[in-house]
Amino acid sequence: MTTGKVYLIGAGPGDLELLTLKAVRLLGEADVVLLDDLVNREVLRFAPNALVIEVGKRGGQHSATQLAIHEQLLEHALAGRVVARLKGGDPFVFGRGGEEMECLRAAGVEVEVVSGVTSGVAAPAAAGIPLTHREHARSVTFLTGHGANDDPTNWRGLVAAGGTLIIYMGMANLAQIVASLLAAGMPATRPAAVIQNGTLPQQRCVAAPLAELAAVVAAQGIGSPSIVVIGDVVNVANLI
Repeated sequence: MTTGKVYLIGAGPGDLELLTLKAVRLLGEADVVLLDDLVNREVLRFAPNALVIEVGKRGGQHSATQLAIHEQLLEHALAGRVVARLKGGDPFVFGRGGEEMECLRAAGVEVEVVSGVTSGVAAPAAAGIPLTHREHARSVTFLTGHGANDDPTNWRGLVAAGGTLIIYMGMANLAQIVASLLAAGMPATRPAAVIQNGTLPQQRCVAAPLAELAAVVAAQGIGSPSIVVIGDVVNVANLI
């Protein structure tokens, strides 16, 4: 039997119209779609003939293990099927796409990566916040806030580098992240914002000086999924 092929597809940040044309075409060719929790389910209209399997991963909730996802990808690909592995955002930006690609290639399965619009870019843009700006930031750093309590993040290095910080999966540890940045020397008045459900109709955005961010977010009831933006670029959107 001929081995199938796996497409690691980025579904974008949520807005259906930010799905790429290539993603739409490949979903139409797929025999199987394995999709994550944060993928907008409206994209499934482009895969009318595919078997849809939910393998969503969401912090703090029961979900398929990464090993189980690898096993399902291999099962279907080795059975000769075309598999669309659909991930929110971009597969290679905090999406574990690299791990899945390594697993599949080790088994001799052909893999193609289809980039998607990552929420760390799209959500700030939807809120009117540019990641870079000639007067405010000439660099941008993407990092994950997941496991911030035990991860040896170089906070002083991040502060010294300047520019804009974009934090994925940071809501559970937001207070600790803020405290770490302040302890590393970031000014308490540095503008910061949190965008929840970026690009979707239910998008919400709050902004505050860094030292006040966690309290403002809690008071407004902002939760996951959210992107945290820290830097002077927040002021361009006139949110504070």
